[in-house]
Amino acid sequence: MNLDQFTNSEKQVARRYEYDDAVVFAVDFGAASADAAVDVVDATVMVVIDGEQYEMDLPDGADDAHTFIKNGVLTIEVEGDR
Repeated sequence: MNLDQFTNSEKQVARRYEYDDAVVFAVDFGAASADAAVDVVDATVMVVIDGEQYEMDLPDGADDAHTFIKNGVLTIEVEGDR
């Protein structure tokens, strides 16, 4: 999963956290982007913020992905083989 796809602006901060059973990606689009939508279609995470669409492919072998966005922070939790 390439976080650079979500950080094309220097204002966006992205982090990757690895745990025993999952990997969590967090991208801070800023509180001004609180009106945003996120969805997973097939193996692609799609985020729409202020009319701009961002896409990121899930890693091969990812069994499940949980996504949500709150207060401008996108969280993607990927379970399975990463």
